Amino acid sequence: QVELQESGGGQVQAGDSLRLSCAASGRHVSGYALAWFRQAPGKEREFVAGINWSGTNAGYRDSVKGRFTISRDNAKNTVSLQMNSLKPEDTAVYYCAAGPGVFNEPPAYDYWGQGTQVTVSS
Repeated sequence: QVELQESGGGQVQAGDSLRLSCAASGRHVSGYALAWFRQAPGKEREFVAGINWSGTNAGYRDSVKGRFTISRDNAKNTVSLQMNSLKPEDTAVYYCAAGPGVFNEPPAYDYWGQGTQVTVSS
């Protein structure tokens, strides 16, 4: 069993930066891939970024490449998402997820956090 708790959401202006963090607890956390998804009102949950268990391989959706950076600290059992040059279309609830590998589809992940709201105004 793994528990995930996101923090760091908020309301910002377009062009600003925000850093999300996710604290993980439970057995063998460092063995899981960790990812960030987001879900805007009326839309499906979508993959944002993911990182493998060792932190050596990361993947991003095209629309955030070059703006967002995912990182993890296995000593602290945390995963972070640094978001720069935020756009109004980045507005969503952001979720942390843990699973066996970095995949784009939500069903591939076993554990989810409760989410944190990110609102970007123009």
